[in-house]
Amino acid sequence: MKRYFAGPLLAASLALSGFGPAQAATELTIAHNLSPSSHYSAGAKAMAADLAERSGGKFKLVESYGGSLGGERELTEGTQIGTIDLVITSTGPIGNFVPDTLILDIPFLFSSYDQAHAVLDGPIGQALLEKFPEHGLKALAWTENGFRNLTNNVRPVKEPADVVGLKVRTMENDIHMEAFRTLGMLPTPMAFTELFTALEQGTVDGQENPIGVILSANFADVQKYLSLTQHVYSPAIILISPAVWNDLSEEEQGWFVESAKVGSAAVRKKVREDADNGVAILRDKGMQVVDQVDTAAFQEALKPAFDKFSEQFGKENIEAIRDYKP
Repeated sequence: MKRYFAGPLLAASLALSGFGPAQAATELTIAHNLSPSSHYSAGAKAMAADLAERSGGKFKLVESYGGSLGGERELTEGTQIGTIDLVITSTGPIGNFVPDTLILDIPFLFSSYDQAHAVLDGPIGQALLEKFPEHGLKALAWTENGFRNLTNNVRPVKEPADVVGLKVRTMENDIHMEAFRTLGMLPTPMAFTELFTALEQGTVDGQENPIGVILSANFADVQKYLSLTQHVYSPAIILISPAVWNDLSEEEQGWFVESAKVGSAAVRKKVREDADNGVAILRDKGMQVVDQVDTAAFQEALKPAFDKFSEQFGKENIEAIRDYKP
């Protein structure tokens, strides 16, 4: 009797005939440094679900959160050199890689979410996205953190005089640091992953972030005062490593772009929900909230910084964004 060895020959035959095991999905990491309850996480999950459906299961995004792969600067560098696949990051460190984007971090540049979205989703935002490949990065879509607000443990902040001498953590962002120095603050660049401990130990007096970040990072546990300064609208961005992007077909690249837009929409939705509901939650957690901030006085105090920004970026370019109508 002949003995037939089915093993590899049968497996190969089945695969060729279409009856073999399904091809395994390509797993890619999408990293950020916020918590699993954050708006970034909402975006990562929405993008992953959409990409899995859009690609027929060919691509699977695995979320890495909480800065487990590094701070935002390290994550951005990782996508640049190909050690990290995708990243959701604030624009805080992005200006160190793509200097043109720093214009978006000028205080009081945007007056509303609608205006910010119109700028970023329109020709201005698209022109900035097209700058990224020149610097070894590929950007898929703009998204956001929202309007930033100041917290501290020293005093309530209502007007510029109240911030003088406060040691406040900032992102590694020259525009933010110049603005804070102009107001008499002591800006202290620090990775977000180090911030909670620094606040808890009193290494810095305060920090500034959108309501959603203040909530998800539990800063109410280590900060007493919240002032609704809304001094900067903080964009964010979804990046993909050029090493991944360049291996995709044109059709697959289209999937990633469209899925990134879905992720961006989910981030923005969560940011607005947190902005609408979060202040009451932070009050319940014991924070003293100052909601009557003298915005005009802060803008006046920042005029020397605005003059420098106009020289750096061109007054006409700043006004084109500030005056943009949705």
